Amino acid sequence: MIERIIGTRTSNLALWQTRHIMALLEETWPDVACRTEPFVTKGDKTLDKPLPQIGGKGLFTQELELALLDGRIHLAVHSLKDLPVEDSPGLTLGAIVGRADVRDVLIAANGRTLATLPKGAIVGTSSLRRQSQLRRQRPDLDVRSIRGNVETRIRKVHDGQYDATVLAAAGVIRLGLEEHIAEWLPLETMLPAPGQGALAIQCRADDAETLRLLAAIHQPEVAAAVTAERAFLHALGGGCATPVAAYGVWQDGRLHLIGYVGAVNGMTMVRVHNSGEDPQTLGRALAEEAIAEGAAEILAYV
Repeated sequence: MIERIIGTRTSNLALWQTRHIMALLEETWPDVACRTEPFVTKGDKTLDKPLPQIGGKGLFTQELELALLDGRIHLAVHSLKDLPVEDSPGLTLGAIVGRADVRDVLIAANGRTLATLPKGAIVGTSSLRRQSQLRRQRPDLDVRSIRGNVETRIRKVHDGQYDATVLAAAGVIRLGLEEHIAEWLPLETMLPAPGQGALAIQCRADDAETLRLLAAIHQPEVAAAVTAERAFLHALGGGCATPVAAYGVWQDGRLHLIGYVGAVNGMTMVRVHNSGEDPQTLGRALAEEAIAEGAAEILAYV
């Protein structure tokens, strides 16, 4: 048997994602046996500050990356949107799989929608991307930071601490919590984070055996779409905590990419669209279009 140790954060969503990858590997390779190693990251421990204020790259990934480099684990499963756009030295993405619905959803008391929330309603999000797009649609809302895992954020709404919160549909669905969704936010209203809904499996760049195993579950079309999204973010000089959104989708053999850069107050924004065949080239070209329309000036004030 080939044993592979998978590092994972301890939230229910992280454990679901890790078990999903374990099952894929063990189904694909009958001689592979996986076990998990739990980690608590800086982002998990620091719950008293909004994420953008904590700063730094890899808030939810650094401890896992150190364990990979130390050889304590063979691979780590991440929500791709949480990973910095640049690979850490010595590490690589061995596979990208399983893109779920990329949309965001509104969790709201009494089933209210974004349009029917009362003026001054308190909406929780720590994402500058979501803040920008929320304020663009509803400048009268009181958008405040919210922290905690998916279940905690839903509970805070039902406890009355917030009137609503915005979450990635992928996490809500994977945890079987669909009954709490008040509204699916259309892409025209809320464009997702680059890589949203996709899972990334990270490993050491020199671990040929693990790379061989992961190659069998890698999904090239998903990888191409999210690579274009992340190339757009990278070319803008952004990271996870910037008001940048992107979504790539294949249509008629071409990759179509939509990008968004918005002021956190929602007052100004740039929305661009293009298509191409090479993901990196497309992402960089779309970022250049966004910069030509004023994206750099918007990001300078974040």
